[in-house]
Amino acid sequence: MSFDIFVCRFENGEPTTLDMSAAREVLDPYVVARDPATDFLLVSTAEGEEASVYFHSPTGITVNRFGGGGIMDLLAALLRRLDAVLVVPGGPTMVQRNEDRELLPASLRDEWPVVVARTGAEIDQAIRAS
Repeated sequence: MSFDIFVCRFENGEPTTLDMSAAREVLDPYVVARDPATDFLLVSTAEGEEASVYFHSPTGITVNRFGGGGIMDLLAALLRRLDAVLVVPGGPTMVQRNEDRELLPASLRDEWPVVVARTGAEIDQAIRAS
């Protein structure tokens, strides 16, 4: 898929810092190319599925040009490790637990669907349904 999705973390409706070291620990085994100047990673699974990953700020990671079950599983692992949510612009926001809804900004909670998605398959299904 060639649109952007965002890995974010919220507390009391406000963006909060992601643990970028932990994010790199999750992603590093899958990195096939990187550009330190732009904080860009190209990750690839054993099946050859790829995703572009951008560490654009302390509060967000952008993923685009992604697809395949292995990438979705990697994304699920990243969300779990960071205790983060996945924001799909114009689509759902994916949380790991129902109670995580309360951490989101009102605009995400009230204007777009919020879906519990813990696995790569659940993330893929939520994106395709939007």
